[in-house]
Amino acid sequence: MTVADNPARLETHTITLKPTNVQLTVPAGAPLRDLLFEQGVEFPCGGHGRCRGCKVRIIAGGAGLNDAQRNLLKPAEIEAGWRLACQLTLDDDLTIELRQWDAAILADTAAFTFTPREGYGIAVDLGTTTLVAQLLDLSTSAVLAVRTALNAQARHGADVMSRVGFAVADGGQAVLEKLIREQIGKLIRDVVYAAGVDAAQIRDVTLVGNTVMHHLFCGIDIEPLSHYPFEPVNDGLQIFAARDLGWDFLSGLPTIRFLPCLGSFVGSDITAGVIATRMHESEKLVALVDLGTNGEMVVGNRNRMLCASTAAGPAFEGARISMGMRAATGAISEVEIVNGKLVCRVIGNVDPTGICGSGLVDAVACGLQLGAIKANGRFADKAEFWTIMPPVTLSQTDVRQLQLAKGAIAAGMRLLLEQLGERPENVSRLYLAGAFGNYINRTSAQRIGLLNFPVELIQPAGNTALLGAKMALFAPDEHELYARIRSRVRHVGLNEDQRFMDTFVEEMSFPS
Repeated sequence: MTVADNPARLETHTITLKPTNVQLTVPAGAPLRDLLFEQGVEFPCGGHGRCRGCKVRIIAGGAGLNDAQRNLLKPAEIEAGWRLACQLTLDDDLTIELRQWDAAILADTAAFTFTPREGYGIAVDLGTTTLVAQLLDLSTSAVLAVRTALNAQARHGADVMSRVGFAVADGGQAVLEKLIREQIGKLIRDVVYAAGVDAAQIRDVTLVGNTVMHHLFCGIDIEPLSHYPFEPVNDGLQIFAARDLGWDFLSGLPTIRFLPCLGSFVGSDITAGVIATRMHESEKLVALVDLGTNGEMVVGNRNRMLCASTAAGPAFEGARISMGMRAATGAISEVEIVNGKLVCRVIGNVDPTGICGSGLVDAVACGLQLGAIKANGRFADKAEFWTIMPPVTLSQTDVRQLQLAKGAIAAGMRLLLEQLGERPENVSRLYLAGAFGNYINRTSAQRIGLLNFPVELIQPAGNTALLGAKMALFAPDEHELYARIRSRVRHVGLNEDQRFMDTFVEEMSFPS
């Protein structure tokens, strides 16, 4: 009789994770990707061995090499024990140092005006990377419980287009839909339990997310978003009963709403941002920008608004940067010049292992200030790498990735203002939404030409998606509210504007 014939004798191995000392006992041959995803490790390329985003260091035990790892890892990294988690199966007891750890998920604590209601409500921000659920007492607007998680869909691709590619494959959309509905159901069950409230008293659940998340949760065919002109077949308000989603524990049968999008890749998270910042009520010209793989922006006032999205690429989130990582322990998150030298802040106050988006923006701004980087993005000394804080370096390609990202955002904002007949100096306030916008140094963003506005007008606005979702729980006539907002917003397809490419090229250069 073999081991396989006798489950009781199934071989197992132990994984010890550093720095937390978490121990996992798992079957031999199990893919390391599935195990480490549950521990917060991301797989930007969907676990296909096409990037370096899931690097882990093997401290003890044996882990094999394959061609994907040899192609992507430097010989010195391999010698030091670094491996790609997505390419490994568990064939030995391992002690692993995680390069990604302790990612900050931005919740929301902002106060807002409301009309009291009876019962409880739940607001959910369904992000591409992270999920946040908050349970509110509708009579006071007090948040009674919060739960966060990494989006389980990320094992099939870290960015929206990777997710779209997986979804249009045979059966892929059904897999992603089932994953996210079950995961959000669990988050909701957890906040109800944590708050100690009666599930029968849950009156409403409001969800927001980008257009891809909207479609993947709501079961709307995502195929049109995979090709030009990238227009959704249905991006409006979606209403569900709990039983439709398999959430039978919500015995009070609340109404579950996924807020409408504003067009193409401008999702309901931006609709919620408009609600949160009250752009639709503003007499003055204001702007809202959400910086991420897709840069989404809205400019206007209560009379008229234009919105657009642009493929900024993943540089702001640390992906495709040679030593990039998300904002986790070991990431350089801030860089400044002190007495002519670079001084870095590392998350967790540990030795640096990489650099996240906010640190990248700071580093390049400092490089421009010191003359180490030219306005065209080239290193002044023609070197291939620039050391930020050993062993972390920036490559010439890293700087180019940032130029592509910031050029796309700046060009998009410039064209929206031109279509409104406005100039940057006429904007009374620019709201920066999301986690990256919350942590980015505004002076650095201005210095590299990402945000061409006076620093004092740039306001980090936190998680406007979650705040708007909470405010929507109190909307007296939500259908009228969403119809009013959508009637005042026109989506601009930047890819259809003949000036976009020329403007984009102009905005790629750094200010002198």
